[in-house]
Amino acid sequence: MGLDSDGHKRITTGENFALLGGTQETHEVMTVKTIKINEKLKARGQRLDTVSHEEFAEIAQEVGTEQV
Repeated sequence: MGLDSDGHKRITTGENFALLGGTQETHEVMTVKTIKINEKLKARGQRLDTVSHEEFAEIAQEVGTEQV
């Protein structure tokens, strides 16, 4: 979820994700990183619902996503 706003309502969905809000720039960055996470999962032969927390954190770090 993007917490910054420029007055537009943005929603993007795809395999394993639904992105809401954010400015155009924030929303684009979230979309790219989410797609990269899905690509890395697929390359590892893993799925979001079965990957361990540690492996997900590693993938997220590889694509430049801050761990929450």
